[in-house]
Parts: sequence; C-alpha cells; structure tokens
Amino acid sequence: MTGRDGPYFEDIEVGAVVSAPGQTIDAGSRAVHRAILGDRLALAADDALAERVTGRPGLAHPGLVWDIAIGQSSVLTRQVVANLFYRDLRFHATASAGDTLTTTTEVLATTRARARADRPPRGKVLLRMTTRDQAGRVVLTLDRCALVRCRDGSPAAAPAAAAGEAFVAPAGLRPLTTPTWLDGWDLEPLRQGEPTPVTVGYRAELSYGDVVSSAPELARLTGNVAAVHHDASAGGGRRLVYGGHAIGLALGQVCRLVPGLVTVTEWFACDHVGPVHEDDTLTTRVSVLGTEDYRDGAVLAVLHAETWAAGRRPVLDWTFVGVVA
Repeated sequence: MTGRDGPYFEDIEVGAVVSAPGQTIDAGSRAVHRAILGDRLALAADDALAERVTGRPGLAHPGLVWDIAIGQSSVLTRQVVANLFYRDLRFHATASAGDTLTTTTEVLATTRARARADRPPRGKVLLRMTTRDQAGRVVLTLDRCALVRCRDGSPAAAPAAAAGEAFVAPAGLRPLTTPTWLDGWDLEPLRQGEPTPVTVGYRAELSYGDVVSSAPELARLTGNVAAVHHDASAGGGRRLVYGGHAIGLALGQVCRLVPGLVTVTEWFACDHVGPVHEDDTLTTRVSVLGTEDYRDGAVLAVLHAETWAAGRRPVLDWTFVGVVA
C-alpha cells in the first residue's frame, strides 16, 4: 500500500491487515460525542446509574465505541467515496472511561465497481474490523464495505476471486446472539415508569428531526482521516458527513421512541442509502421486527430504523438489536 494520501483501490490487497494508534476514552471524548449526537442512553449519561447497573462508572456509549473503531479503520479508506454498508456488528465486552481501544482491520475482498462515463473509476473494499481494549479483550467486531477511488491513470485491477458473493448481504433475520457479556449487569435499576412498547409491529416516528452539525469535529474526535469528511474538494464540492454521524442521530431518536432501550448488542445490517451533508435535518422511524425474552423482565428487540433527510430523502436503513428493560 503506497502513497501518503492513499491507499487507493489498486493499493489495497486482500489479506492485508493494518492497525491505527489506540484511542483512550476519557470524559472529554464522551462529552463531545454526546454534544454532537445528543445521545439519550441513560447508562452512558449517568455515571451513578452505570455503576449501579454495571459495577463500574463511566460506561462508554456504544456509538462512541463503534465510531472510534470505524475511525481507526479509515487508515485504509482515506480515499473513500462513500461507505456502502456495515454488517454483522457484535459487541463482545463493554468499554468505559479510561479504556484504550485499538482496531485491526483486515481486507476480506475487493472488486471493481461498474464503470460509468460520468464518474472516475472506483472499487469496493470489504473490511473486517476487530477492536480490543488495553487488556487484549475483544470489545467489538464488524464488517464494513467502502467504495474507494482508483488511482488516476492506473490499469484496472482484477477483482478478487468470489468477490461478488462477499458483497451480497444475506437475506432475512438470523437468530439473535445472547449477550453473555451483560451477565453481570443488574437491570432492576433501569425498570422505572411505564413499560416500553416493544411488541412486534410497534412503529413510531418523531414529529421533528435533528440537524447535522459539527461533522468534521466528530471525524476528528474519532480519528477518521477519510478526505471526504474534511475537504469539500474531495467530496465533489461538499463535505460528505461520516456515516456514523447519521447512525448516531438515528439512535438518539430511537432512544426517544423506545425509552427503555438499555444498550445495543449487535447489528444485522446497516446500509447508507443516500448521502448526508452538514445542515441536513434527519428524521427517523423505528419499527419492532421481533422480540426475544432476555432476563429480569427485559427483552432483546430487533429494531428497524429508517432515516430520511428533508423531503423524505432516504439516507439510512439500519436493523439492530437492543436490550429493552
């Protein structure tokens, strides 16, 4: 992989593994993340409650963890055009203030994107990310598909063997993963007020949206070095907002619509179906696709979030699993 401003698509080899400098979660990063995304997960906002439930104060918001992981993977995607999807995100442990996260990123597959006369050549890169803490515990794993620029004037690279299958998302919902990493949590302090409506078929949408602001600041906070998030010229005249920004705002809206949401345990799929730019206003509708009894009266809920920018322009299609008390 060559070039200080790269790698470009042709430089990315299947089987390559890279890492980025670790990032320590502290009070500042938690506060800035909350200010930009307005998260409403009680455990991430209330250290006293987090200590009662988890036995340790300063629980990191799950969105901060996946934002750091994705930012650390961007050493491979400095020349990204867009992120197409995330798949099979799973938490394996929690992270808290004082923990240092480090992500290794492996290239699983590459394939050239279909050529078009109205745009420069680009290729798809499928990445597997593994995030560990300072003790070596695996905290998070996920797959990510990035659309990356080709190097100007370079010959076309051959697609990887069987790459086509790798880029096709599996259909339907798979069995839920039991979050054994939450076994030590006491969920009783979270059971306050009226039960949250998490029956299959429940659907709700806020009557107002959230404006996208401080987009470069979120990219800098999480170590994301992709050029399109920092330089308008790289984004074709407008900076492209980091995909995790839209996901974070959507999650904040889901928290208002499903107030008993405790945390996120895994994603089935997350597709960026349209670009997001700063000053867009995003609105989310959440639907409950499935539930499974968990413990202490809590359930695992399969939640589907559909997010639009103004004019009902679709930007995000996200199916994930959350613990709801």
